[in-house]
Amino acid sequence: MSPMVLGQALAYLPAQHNPHVLVDTSTADDAGVYKLTDEIALVQTVDFFTPIVDDPYTFGRIAAANSLSDVYAMGGRPLTALNIACYPDKLDPEGLGLILSGGQERATAAGVAVVGGHTVMDKELKYGMSITGVVHPDRIVTNAAAKPGDYLVLTKPVGTGILATALKRGKGTAALLERMAETMWTLNDVAGQAMVEHGAHAATDVTGCGLIGHTWEMAKGSEVHIRLHAAQVPMFEEALVFAKRGYLTQGDVSNREYTRGVVTLDAGVSTEMVQVMFDPQTSGGLLVALPPAQAKALVATLHARGVDCAVIVGEVEAGVSGITVVP
Repeated sequence: MSPMVLGQALAYLPAQHNPHVLVDTSTADDAGVYKLTDEIALVQTVDFFTPIVDDPYTFGRIAAANSLSDVYAMGGRPLTALNIACYPDKLDPEGLGLILSGGQERATAAGVAVVGGHTVMDKELKYGMSITGVVHPDRIVTNAAAKPGDYLVLTKPVGTGILATALKRGKGTAALLERMAETMWTLNDVAGQAMVEHGAHAATDVTGCGLIGHTWEMAKGSEVHIRLHAAQVPMFEEALVFAKRGYLTQGDVSNREYTRGVVTLDAGVSTEMVQVMFDPQTSGGLLVALPPAQAKALVATLHARGVDCAVIVGEVEAGVSGITVVP
């Protein structure tokens, strides 16, 4: 759903005043956090969507990794998962079994127990998970605590929405599909653990609102200005090519509308680079704000642990909340 439309719907909800709720929807964060004790808080999230690839097992893996990512973005450790599936009655049950198997494979890789779920018949296939995790109440990483002087580290390349659109239209190769899918099913567990070790001030995972949209949520929640360097952002080279050919998603339109008036685009940034940065992602990387020395150390740690494309993509500045994208 468009973040603009969702915002209009959420406006009908009354404000909550529960002292145990440490993080709610007010800052568009990645998950809710509920304090149980002085040592333990629950991290809760849910996510599901229509297939981004044709293979059911691969779709299950990607959807599960995407759902788990929200807990990692909060600095938490996921514990349990519940499956959520909408399945057309005209499809063979084997397909649902393969989707669920793919999801369970990723959950198992994350050390997460799948404890049940819920299914309904629907005209359109959808799958995802509700995840419960834990975090220390004093060590929650939100998207609303970036500080002036921080650097921003991004841990996965962007452009998967454009690639998926092109692939569904018969463009691209099997090798490109495999690279895109592997990026999406890769867990953010290593990145989440490393950012906590290096003292992250703020973080979010880059998903449906695209890199620019989620950066805006961090800037708004933190009341800071963020400068992104387009040339430093890891991107699929093929996404730049397909963007130039017009293989864009509807999310490109809604994400631009969502950030209208708060983003300044330098004339030196190419149109296709901007399109990739607005592109909605599925199971994207973490965007982490932390002081310069720690940011450089985080990148080095991530490279040593196999997160090869982690890189510094911008910095946080004092000023009116917004984003400037420079070459």
